[in-house]
Amino acid sequence: MPVKKTKKTEVIMNVKATPYAAVEEIIEKKLEDIATLLASSGGRKSKLYEEVMTMVEKGLFKIALRRSNGVKSSAAIFLGMNRNTFTDKITKLGITCEKNNK
Repeated sequence: MPVKKTKKTEVIMNVKATPYAAVEEIIEKKLEDIATLLASSGGRKSKLYEEVMTMVEKGLFKIALRRSNGVKSSAAIFLGMNRNTFTDKITKLGITCEKNNK
């Protein structure tokens, strides 16, 4: 997908791009900023990949729970996984599941 960069290094997306390509481009730009913030390992082995993947996964699980009003089976379906796998992952990630009462 052709991308035009301006002097301010802003990325201007091609309007004919697919939604996935546009999202991929946005994520890549944001990840560049995140990597810059987290990259300083202070002389130790970098855990950048692991840290970013945990953050992304945690965010997706929280979004799924909000969209499903805290219903784990619906949140699991939203993410395309089994409910037991979903439950194991939220436990591992330290996410608490509370249903929103309206």
